[in-house]
This record gives sequence, C-alpha cells and structure tokens, in this order.
Amino acid sequence: MDLTVSAFIKDFNMIMFLLFALMYSYQIVYMFVSFKAKQEKTPRMRNVHFRKYAVIISARNEELVIGQLIKSIKNQKYPEKLIDIFVVADNCTDNTARVAEAAGAIVRKRFNKALIGKGYALDYMLNIIEREYSSRKYDGYFVFDADNLLDENYVAEMNKTFNQGYRVITSYRNSKNYDQNWISAGYALWFLHEAEYLNLPRMVLNSSCAISGTGFLLHADLIKENGGWIYHLLTEDIEFSVSQIIKGEKIGYCRSAMFYDEQPVTFEQSWHQRLRWAKGFYQVFSKYGKDLFGGIFQGKRNSFSCYDMAMTIMPAMLVSSISIMVNGLFYLAGLFELIEGKRIIHATILAMVKSVGWYYGVLFTLGCITTLTEWRKIHCSGWKKIAYTITFPFFMMTYIPISVVALFKDVQWKPIAHTVAKSLDDVR
Repeated sequence: MDLTVSAFIKDFNMIMFLLFALMYSYQIVYMFVSFKAKQEKTPRMRNVHFRKYAVIISARNEELVIGQLIKSIKNQKYPEKLIDIFVVADNCTDNTARVAEAAGAIVRKRFNKALIGKGYALDYMLNIIEREYSSRKYDGYFVFDADNLLDENYVAEMNKTFNQGYRVITSYRNSKNYDQNWISAGYALWFLHEAEYLNLPRMVLNSSCAISGTGFLLHADLIKENGGWIYHLLTEDIEFSVSQIIKGEKIGYCRSAMFYDEQPVTFEQSWHQRLRWAKGFYQVFSKYGKDLFGGIFQGKRNSFSCYDMAMTIMPAMLVSSISIMVNGLFYLAGLFELIEGKRIIHATILAMVKSVGWYYGVLFTLGCITTLTEWRKIHCSGWKKIAYTITFPFFMMTYIPISVVALFKDVQWKPIAHTVAKSLDDVR
C-alpha cells in the first residue's frame, strides 16, 4: 500500500507543478514581447495637449515623508498651474496635515474609526473635490501614497499616455530603499518585474494592465460614472482593476513615468501587509470570480484580459496552498504511522524538496532577468543586486504560508509605518 501512496505523492506534486506551469505559460510569451519592446524607441509626440490634474494623497501619520512627495510634485517639468495637490489626513495623530499644508497642499482631515482604509479616504476627498473644486474642471486624478517620490518627468509622461485615450494608467514602480535588506529588495524586484514583464507586454499586445496600490491616473469621467471611489475590499487596487476589466475598460501602462515607493523592512510588517493582500485577493475572487470567468468564455475582446486577471488573483496561491496541505497531511499520516511511516515521510519530503527546487529555479530566473535588464534603474550596490536576486525566490515563497493562513484568518487593515525620509537626489 505504501508504494502506491508514495507513487501518488510523487505524481500529485508533478501534476500540481505542471498545472501551475500550464496556467502561467503565457507569461513566457510576455517575456519575449518585453525583450522586443525594450529595444524599440518610443516615438516622440508632437502637439501635446496639457491636461489639468488633481493629485490625491491619502496619508495616515506620514509627517516624516509627505513633505518630500509634495516637493517632488512641485518640481515636475509640467505647467505648475495645471496640478493641484490634495491630501487626506486620515485618522492622523501627528503633524501630517500641518506639514502637507506648509508644503503647498490643500488638506482635509478625516476622522472615522468605523470606515478604515485607503478606499474610504479616496472617496472622501473625491467628494470634497466635486463639491468645492468642480469649477477647476480636472481632466484626471493621480493617486499616490505619502511615501512616494516622483521623477521630474512623471506627470508629463503620464499625460502623453492619457492623451492616447486611456482612462486608467499605471506607471513604473521603483523603490526608495531597495538596498535596505532582502525583504525590501524582494518587494522592489517583484514590482519591477510586474511593471516591465507583465504590464509592458500587456500594453504592447493591446491587452489590459492592472494598477498596483499607488502611482496611477484615473480619468475624471470614469470617477463620475462609478459614483466616486466605490472599492473597499482589503486590496482596493486589484478590486478596481478587476471591476474595470470586466466592464471592458483597458488599463494602460506608461513605462517612462517612474516613481519611487518605500517597502517594509521587517518580516513582521511584511507578513501583516501581504496577509492583507492575500486575503484581499480571496475577497476579490469571491466577489468578481463568476463575472471574471464569464468574461473569459464569452468571447469578447477583453476575454484574454479576464483570463490574465483570473490568473493574477487566485490560482498561484490556491495551487500552492492545496499542494502544501495535501503534502502536510501525508507527512502527518506517516509521522503518526497511520500509513507505513518512514517510506511515506521520505516520499513526502523528497517531493516537496523537488517542488521547492523547481519553484526556486523559476523565480530565480524571473528575478535574474529583471535585475539584469533594470540594472541601471536599481539604486543599490552591485553586490547587493546580485545577493538580493538570490534571496528573491525565498521572499516570494513566503507567500505560500501567508496564503494558507489568509484562507482561515480574519484580516483587518493595518497601517505600515514609513520612515525613509529621502529626497529624489538621496535615492539616486
């Protein structure tokens, strides 16, 4: 019997790996599309139409960093009169509002202990703009987190893509603290990969991209159509992206618009943040999964975008979680001698080691390619770039226990403290 069980364990893990590979094989095509796109020069646009924008920043106890963000917005190579900055000091107990106002932002304080989260703060400020500043007739809204910094050409480059007809646009997400440790580098390297090896090929292939937390632009008409910001799940960015893609909206990507983001540096912070993300992905799948899969099989123009987003929000975590739980059950069965002990334990450990080896190899390859192609944009010493490419797969594999815990744990939104008070010159 134990030989049969051992064979089942081996076959099960191979099937799970092949299933994983099959679902994500299209991203191999993405890699080649990105290589080709990176070699092509972006054509210069003539007769650029300068649009008027409102920048919205949701901030909770961000007095250390928000001044540098506002300064980087003020230093944009874009007509200053066409950019207004709005800050929501959301449930703050520090001097965020005072610092933001002194830096030149229009500030409103919000205190609500029941409706907590960035989505509620965004909707609060959008309603204020509609009531008090509608006469300024903004064409679109930029959304940033207080810890961000913008390259001086950011708004000008996003404006070019906006003029191509996209109503939602995401941008190139770099890091303020790539060099701090393996955790901050793990985040940063994934966001670089997401920008250049997911969103770039989507853009080239005329599919839809996805926004990721911060650093995006929304058309004012879209906000009016939606009735404000109505997305309040734990991952409101993914909820918004999925909702828009189901409706047929095509989200664009501007790779020439770069901003910098601060990443967590402790595993405890990272655990809580990614636990929220994992739970949020499950929430989005539960709420939109039926419509998302319906979009795949209805044969509409956005069917591939629906498939792409379905692969983004669920299968990786689900397949990994199922694999961990099944192997764990067989290991425990062998440990307590419910099945012939040592042979089953050996088979389970061997299968899991092989699976981890395969996953490490795939993730290392992705990280290595991204590090090499984005080498000059990563602000970090050379040896750290190499070292953090090696640790990148370990960072990504910590999502597996996180995704398992998220299945069963009640997760609430918690703020992440930001302390990297760097200017744009400091980052570079």
